[in-house]
Amino acid sequence: MAGQKLKQGLVLGMSTTAFTVCFMVWMMFAVLGVPIKELLQLNETQFGLLAATPVLTGSLIRLPLGLLTDKFGGRIVFFVLMLVCVLPIYLISMATEFWHFLLLGLFVGMAGGSFSVGIAYVAKWFDKSTQGTAMGIFGAGNAGAAVTKFAAPAIIAAASWQMVPKVYSLVMFVTALLFWFLTYEDKNHRVAGSVPLAEQLKTLRDPRVWRYCQYYSIVFGGYVAMSLWMTKYYVQEYGFNLQSAALLAACFSLPGGVLRAIGGWLSDKWGAHSVTWWVMWVSWICLFLLSYPQTDFTIHTVTGPETFHIGLNVYLFTALMFLMGIAWAFGKASVFKYISDEFPTNMGAVSGIVGLAGGLGGFVLPILFGALVDLTGVRSSCFMLMYGVVWVSLIWMYLSEVRKTPMMGQGSSSPMAIASDA
Repeated sequence: MAGQKLKQGLVLGMSTTAFTVCFMVWMMFAVLGVPIKELLQLNETQFGLLAATPVLTGSLIRLPLGLLTDKFGGRIVFFVLMLVCVLPIYLISMATEFWHFLLLGLFVGMAGGSFSVGIAYVAKWFDKSTQGTAMGIFGAGNAGAAVTKFAAPAIIAAASWQMVPKVYSLVMFVTALLFWFLTYEDKNHRVAGSVPLAEQLKTLRDPRVWRYCQYYSIVFGGYVAMSLWMTKYYVQEYGFNLQSAALLAACFSLPGGVLRAIGGWLSDKWGAHSVTWWVMWVSWICLFLLSYPQTDFTIHTVTGPETFHIGLNVYLFTALMFLMGIAWAFGKASVFKYISDEFPTNMGAVSGIVGLAGGLGGFVLPILFGALVDLTGVRSSCFMLMYGVVWVSLIWMYLSEVRKTPMMGQGSSSPMAIASDA
């Protein structure tokens, strides 16, 4: 009989691995969409729809999957979910029309619902003092977006784009089997069978839940949207080939995934509010700088006209995206620390609705990015939109939390101690 520590380790390790693979699949069109766009001659809005379609299903399914996890346990729900996705992933290799990709993308998108299953499954294996760290480690599976940016271009270069879904379907199947044989179930973690659905959903009327939805629509929805958008952005804005563009885009996706564990630790130590507050401010500054479009202007001087150029070069752009990826990694963990602290007995339902909101952000934003480029012709308009969304969260957070909540380290000897606004 395995000890409790071993069970915790295997559950956390295999859940994180399974979520990484699911996220690889969920973000597949971030790379695969570029050759498909050229093949089908899609405009920017159509590309945004193609990239975002899997995100729609993965968002909408999160709430029911969270409820099923509370009722039946995360192990069986996670396993069945992965198996259901195997065939649709493979069939993408046979698609030839735009509607084929959209339809299959809806089925493949179910892999994105794995988050609400895994987060509730993992959290219940740990006590409150370490839940934030455990959930952060699990959430590091977001790095699957970066894995796709490394793996998919290499597969395309070695074979063809059709080989990517074939390889991914095999990886998903093997991972599902390993997950089933190397994890455990504790029936005490389930919600009592007598608790009706209406009772489970009652907490969704709590205004705190909707505030957390707003935060998560940025740190996760924005992360998903940018992960889908950045490879193409580097190709079109800076002229890189697919392999180089995907590698540079991973500078945002990778820290945005793997550093989530640190965000969980910070949230355990200083609280979810303090971490989230600083995440929003860092995002606001980065997006302000990223929003400025490439600009040439001419000044008439006494010696004649002088032309100047203002705009971010690829190095500054990548550095800002890297910094924002770190901030959003911390923010994804801190939002779920809020949930585990305040809704410990109903995590499946609450994490499902918050995850749904974040996923819907990841669905809507790429479509809006494409529409804005088609409308304005300015590629940095995607950052302008995100800048406005962050403003909303900062104002809401200030009015509802900051004026009455101690900031990070207040009342301690921490060098980060500051006083909150009165």
